[in-house]
Amino acid sequence: MPVKIHDISPLISEEIAVFPGDQKFERKVSMDFSKSDHLTLSSIHTSVHLGAHTDAPNHYHPSGLGIEARAIEIYLGACQVIEVLGKSNSRIQISDIQDKLLHSKRILFKTKSFPNPNKWNGNFAALSAELIRYLAESGVILVGIDTPSIDPADDKILESHNAIFENDMAILEGIVLDQIPEGQYILSALPLKIKDADASPVRAVLIEGHIEDLWKI
Repeated sequence: MPVKIHDISPLISEEIAVFPGDQKFERKVSMDFSKSDHLTLSSIHTSVHLGAHTDAPNHYHPSGLGIEARAIEIYLGACQVIEVLGKSNSRIQISDIQDKLLHSKRILFKTKSFPNPNKWNGNFAALSAELIRYLAESGVILVGIDTPSIDPADDKILESHNAIFENDMAILEGIVLDQIPEGQYILSALPLKIKDADASPVRAVLIEGHIEDLWKI
């Protein structure tokens, strides 16, 4: 099977939505060819919870580590996409996936409940703490979702984030899965090595096909 690489990251621009009150993405160009400069030079000001991103433990627990302390192996390896539709404004439960066999240590949930990365909607699907613990007992080390958060937008307790911390799992949020069929892939979603950061944007991709064929690309 020929290798296919699926980009599951939304485009980052000034239009991309962030949690209400969080820092929107801004890019400032300080040097530009159009100004007769000899190169283009720019800087960005943004939330680290931007687009496709992974949360660090210090985002949801006072004794959690920053993103630079996480093992990068967590974010690179076999994964499985599971589709659970019709859960807008509610949490996905164990019963929603009991008819699906788990084949991977990394599970990504396709909900289609946050369809436009540039338009905020707060009624997206989330995950239940019971589901997180069930996945942990099944050997899952990373959970991902195509919404801004694994907890509902108005949840101040962050029960699913706390269940993640209890089980030393990792989180991948804000991915785009609407064109990705259920199945097994190789995930690459490496965080930046930002000291003490509570999250990091990632360029998340899914690799489909025989991994050894990557050498032929």
